[in-house]
Order: sequence, then C-alpha cells, then structure tokens
Amino acid sequence: MRDTQRSAVYEAETLVRTMFDRADQRGLRSVEVMGSTITLPVERKFGSVESVQAYCDQLLGLNWVRETWTRATIPVSVRSRGGNAAAHYSNDVIAVPDDRDGRWALREFVVLHELAHHLGDPTSDEASHGPEFVDRYTSLVGEIIGPEAAFVLRAMFLAGGVRTD
Repeated sequence: MRDTQRSAVYEAETLVRTMFDRADQRGLRSVEVMGSTITLPVERKFGSVESVQAYCDQLLGLNWVRETWTRATIPVSVRSRGGNAAAHYSNDVIAVPDDRDGRWALREFVVLHELAHHLGDPTSDEASHGPEFVDRYTSLVGEIIGPEAAFVLRAMFLAGGVRTD
C-alpha cells in the first residue's frame, strides 16, 4: 500500500521534537498549542544503542503493551545505523544513528515511532505511516511520555493533515 502520509508524519514529528528541544534548552515547559496551555513532560534521551535496547525490552514487557498488541511478545533488536539522516525499522530490527551527528535519534519520540512500526501487523495491508500506525504511535506516546505529549503530537498531526482514523 502506498505510504501517502509519510512526509506529513515526519514533518509533524519534527515540530514536536523541536518544541521539546526548546523546552529543554530554555527550561520553560509551558507552551500554547491550538489555544491550550500545556506543560510538556520530560522526554527521555538515551546515551547508547544498548540503552535503547534495554528501553525497548522493558517497554515490550509491560503488561498493557502485551495486552494491546500481540506483536509485543516478539523481541526487537536495536543496532547502530550508519549515517545520521534517519532511524529505521525492518524485520524486528530498529536501526538508530548514534554517531556524533546522529545522536538526535537517541530519544524517546524516535524510539516509540520505530516501536509503533514493530507492533503493527506485518500481514495487513496498512500503509507504513497510515492511520493505524498513527494510532499506535500516539497511544504509546500518551502512555509512556504522557498525555500532554500525545495531545501536542495529535495537534501537529491534525495541523499537518495527517489522517488518524
């Protein structure tokens, strides 16, 4: 199936990550999003590929995750990826850039994005960044980072024309 939402999903995510980065840099966690004042929660950052692996193992072992997505019982491997342009998921493997210029990817939003791919049904005909993916991703963000983070992500998806249903 054609992945028509890919660029819109990435653009919305970039806006959200930028909001979180600026909140960290300035120490100001309150932001206004679509008329609502939100206090951004703290997004976890990782120091290594090994710490991303430990995080993924722990997340996939959570009871509510296993009850929600049957693929949570299938382990995911995390490896380093050359270059710094993007993280990637394929065949139960998450690849994250971890060199000096790629450390931007060692963060919770990126890892949850890749885990949302892992938790999808590989036998379905859903688009890689289609509504089903968006739902899984925002659910993970809401439960793991916090409902405020999910609100901001949904708002940016809406503003960017990303279909969520």
